[in-house]
Amino acid sequence: MPFSFYYHRLLRFSPRVALLAAAAVLTGLVACDSADTRAGDSPSAAALHLTQADWQVQTDAGFTSPPLTLDGQTLLDHWQPVALPHALPISVLGQARAAASAGVTPVTRTSWFRLTVPPVPASSAPLALYAARVRTDGTLAVYADGHLIHTAQQQGPLWNSPHTPLWVLLEKSPDGRPPREITLRIEHTAATQVALSSLWLGPVDAISWRYHGRQWLQQELPGMFSSAFLAVGIFALLVWLRRRHEPGYLLFFVLAAMSFIRGLHFYVNFPIANDWFAWFTVNSLFWLVTVVHFSIGLLHRRRQLWLTRALITASVLMALLTLPLWPALPNTPRTTPMLYVVAALMGVSVSVAGIVNAWGRSRDAMVVAIGTVLATLFSATDWLVQNNFISPENWYLGPHTNAITFSVFGYVMYRRYTGAIAEVEQVNASLAERLRAREAELEASHRSLREIAQQQMLSDERQRMMQDMHDGLGSTLISAIRSVEVGGMSDERVKQTLKDCMDDLKLAIDSMEPVEADLLLLLATLRFRLEPRLEGTGITLLWEVQELPALDWLDPSSALHILRILQEAFANILKHAQASEIRVTTAAGDGWVCVGITDNGRGFAVEEAPGNGGKGLANQRRRAQAIGGDVAFESSAAGTRLTLRLPEKRLATM
Repeated sequence: MPFSFYYHRLLRFSPRVALLAAAAVLTGLVACDSADTRAGDSPSAAALHLTQADWQVQTDAGFTSPPLTLDGQTLLDHWQPVALPHALPISVLGQARAAASAGVTPVTRTSWFRLTVPPVPASSAPLALYAARVRTDGTLAVYADGHLIHTAQQQGPLWNSPHTPLWVLLEKSPDGRPPREITLRIEHTAATQVALSSLWLGPVDAISWRYHGRQWLQQELPGMFSSAFLAVGIFALLVWLRRRHEPGYLLFFVLAAMSFIRGLHFYVNFPIANDWFAWFTVNSLFWLVTVVHFSIGLLHRRRQLWLTRALITASVLMALLTLPLWPALPNTPRTTPMLYVVAALMGVSVSVAGIVNAWGRSRDAMVVAIGTVLATLFSATDWLVQNNFISPENWYLGPHTNAITFSVFGYVMYRRYTGAIAEVEQVNASLAERLRAREAELEASHRSLREIAQQQMLSDERQRMMQDMHDGLGSTLISAIRSVEVGGMSDERVKQTLKDCMDDLKLAIDSMEPVEADLLLLLATLRFRLEPRLEGTGITLLWEVQELPALDWLDPSSALHILRILQEAFANILKHAQASEIRVTTAAGDGWVCVGITDNGRGFAVEEAPGNGGKGLANQRRRAQAIGGDVAFESSAAGTRLTLRLPEKRLATM
């Protein structure tokens, strides 16, 4: 299948990406919660599931350190039976208004939970106490049979985070049995909503999976998503630094940074004051929604000035009102439920506006808007747990909005990446097609130019042959005809003249044969023409040639010049030298190729030859110069040597 097939199939299912991410998170949480509920229900189970407790509340003037032991004076006899999980559905704003109208400064409270442990067989394995959630803004102390065994000092509502399960290792009694009574002291301010889940007591091996499973799903998994989101966001920032004209990369980085800050209090103990930590984490939620709005607008490219101004105004106003510098509103952590309502309204507005503007216009914007809807729904469940409207054993889904955000924007980046690849492939295909068309045009043009050049070459060659035959063969025949007409030429002279004309015609024909830049092949052709004529004269031809480099400039015109130079040399020997032997040699070196013709006849005075009326030597020198070479003559009483030098490489201007 072509890539485009799978690409378009992916686009068809794009709106479901966020739904799949949400479904995966919910499935994991529900499965873990179901297993947590079913395991231990059997009476034979090693772990005890404690779901009944006695409860009472004491009012104090402030936070105090938990006592090391419990006695009758520490606790009042005001116990009430309650079922676990236990939560107090207190309205934060309602409490604040009631305290303000009564003129009473809020005081601290201490909620006591006493659990009686059923008798169980003694065990050698270490014991542990596990609770899915303990929600308070004060100190938690755990007592076993009246002795303090675990405490978490007051550090504000983030001391242990409602997302961190309780895990306490118990020391065995001297008889090896588990404690008979477990008491929890939960200290909190009057306006704080307190909650305690059911507890599990048993061997570490039997219940540790509950603790580690909830901790991984509630803290570590969101932390992994948040860290991965931030890493990709930093990469997007680096890309934006190189491509400043594309603000989408910068928005993606800001989105990742806000998501990371938003989830810090879920899994990080940040070393700053609690109020400032809460201010950072809570207000990042408003800016996160605002950045999502900008991202959706960048995708569907429709301006929403009224919504943009409203979101920025709300974010700035919430940031100012919740500053810990002045008591404009109660402490930020205690007003978190109210802030969740404002954030939910902002999220709904962004989602609805995004869906309306992206409908039929931008699939990416639609996917982000749907993801925003799911993230808003997840945050709504957090608000219900935060206000104790649902059981404290339920999961906080807010930390998992990073999974949705990361999946949604990861999909958008993936689609943009694959879209860019497809666009590049399409451009490359178009360029390849244009290149093929251009190559076809150039090939046709080159073919036409070659045909024109071929025709021009044929025309030039005809012209050259006509000119050469006119100057050589034609001139000789005309002279012979005039001599015969006036009766000044003997029959033998006429016969010799006709033979010269025939040799000249053969040379012109031989020069047209393809020699493929091979000078030896050209010389072999000359030998073939001259040997029959030499046999009748009794002259011996010694052929002593060797391999020569190719002459890439050797064309028919140059070949004819070489043949005429050598023919003239043989003609002079036959006419004047009275030699009995002719030696032909070749040599190469220093960028030159040399052809030598040596005879053993009588020599002549080279310097006096031009003045005797002969033009043969001058014609030979002229033809050699025409092809970039030269001719040298050496003559003595022992014979004459002609040396023709030819360049291996000839300049284009020659």
